[in-house]
Amino acid sequence: RQSVRSLESKQYLWIMAQSKNPFASLLENVTVCGREYNFFNARKLAKDKWDRLPFSIRALLENAVRNCDDTYITQNDVMTILNWKKNQSLEMEIPFKAARLILQDSTGVPVLVDLAAMRDAINLQGGDVEKINPLCPVELVVDHSVTVDFHKCLNAREKNEALEFERNTERFQFMKWGSQAFKNVKIVPPGKGILHQINLEHFRRVVFNENGILFLDSMVGTDSHTPLIGSLGTIGWGVGGIEAEAVMLGEPISMLLPEVVGCKLTGELNQWVTITDLALTITKVYMHYALRHVQRV
Repeated sequence: RQSVRSLESKQYLWIMAQSKNPFASLLENVTVCGREYNFFNARKLAKDKWDRLPFSIRALLENAVRNCDDTYITQNDVMTILNWKKNQSLEMEIPFKAARLILQDSTGVPVLVDLAAMRDAINLQGGDVEKINPLCPVELVVDHSVTVDFHKCLNAREKNEALEFERNTERFQFMKWGSQAFKNVKIVPPGKGILHQINLEHFRRVVFNENGILFLDSMVGTDSHTPLIGSLGTIGWGVGGIEAEAVMLGEPISMLLPEVVGCKLTGELNQWVTITDLALTITKVYMHYALRHVQRV
């Protein structure tokens, strides 16, 4: 109790709010570089089961424990994940509340349009439109608008990007407005790179600090390469536009308790082979494994 009260008042109030969480007793104190923080020690649920869980499932378990409210995420959901070994093949659904959301422009624009529509509705009722904002960090990367009209010339990139701005001026202006109007929204403009590469190199947090509570980075995204972030130890799940909006509004999404297949890598890559080549090769192997598994079933 003394260590909790030594935190800033805002942190203390946030921790007290966790009393609605049936697993609030799992909150523990940790000191990092002279500062005190707290985290949910999910291992205390059942140390023997925890120690046998794959790391990715441990991350899902901590996520469910931390966000458990017995409404959207229940104690039964937590037990389902904890007993992953016997439940993984039963196609059981679990909730997952991601810490952040990443979008590409073809799905990001409709999301911003819906937020703007919510503000219009609130404004018509005389409410405060500034209250309508995403409840988690949202990063939108504009990388799905460019087309290749010019090639085999030195300035092909510049010409293609110029046409991209000309054809999508209204969309780009709207997205820029959205980044300024809404909190927690960041827009990466055209020509800066592809979404999954930017996510890997710039957007990964490793650990979030929310009011003195430390927890692992986790995310959902509307790009097919979203799970690539798993190579850095972050849970990433690909979703559609409806699920993305739910995450943006602070809701968990529903997913099947995943099976986990290990892959042991030996040796080293040839100098001409990229990490993307390796990732796609492993994906191909997994797809063949999945097809054989389905055929057996």
